[in-house]
Amino acid sequence: MTVYLVGAGPGDPSLLTVKGAEVLRRADVVVYDRLSVASLLDLAPPRAQRIGVGKTPGHQSAPQEEINALLVEHGRAGKEVVRLKGGDPFVFARGGEEAAALHDAGVPFEIVPGVSSALAGPA
Repeated sequence: MTVYLVGAGPGDPSLLTVKGAEVLRRADVVVYDRLSVASLLDLAPPRAQRIGVGKTPGHQSAPQEEINALLVEHGRAGKEVVRLKGGDPFVFARGGEEAAALHDAGVPFEIVPGVSSALAGPA
């Protein structure tokens, strides 16, 4: 199976890409940041495991190494994994580190860009 690094866009759920919605609808596991729009998690099947790794009031975010390990673990287990990130996975995010960890572990992955706020603002 595949790990998808998906950009959630700038905050408006209607700005999630069609491809992003498609992979969320078939996810077995969704690893998400607090910056992700909560309503987007509803696109995932009810059976999908949801793992929050972002900062919340009173709690620290998961260390990047832990997030990388989660992605590798679930990817190696043959699950469809969506790593849902606010904005775009590579703009002010750590998508490059996650992609490198997956590559180094031999886990198939695909990047699903998100709409950047720099482009969505004028729209």
